[in-house]
Amino acid sequence: MSGSVGGYPSNLADEQWALVEPLLPPARVGPKGGRREKHPRRRIVDAIFYVMRTGCAWRQVPKDFPPWPTVYYWYFT
Repeated sequence: MSGSVGGYPSNLADEQWALVEPLLPPARVGPKGGRREKHPRRRIVDAIFYVMRTGCAWRQVPKDFPPWPTVYYWYFT
């Protein structure tokens, strides 16, 4: 868990993140691609795993994760 902030048991280890990261869609950047991402994808994935592990409501995601609407969006995208 050295690469994650917060230290939750549901956070991915660096080795796990190395396996998951290539599976995510590429960021859309450039003149026609959209704006720069505001939150690191790893924190979003960690927040998703936190919700799945704890069973908490989306609105109860701890404040050290990205805002819950962002996490919710990425879960259902």
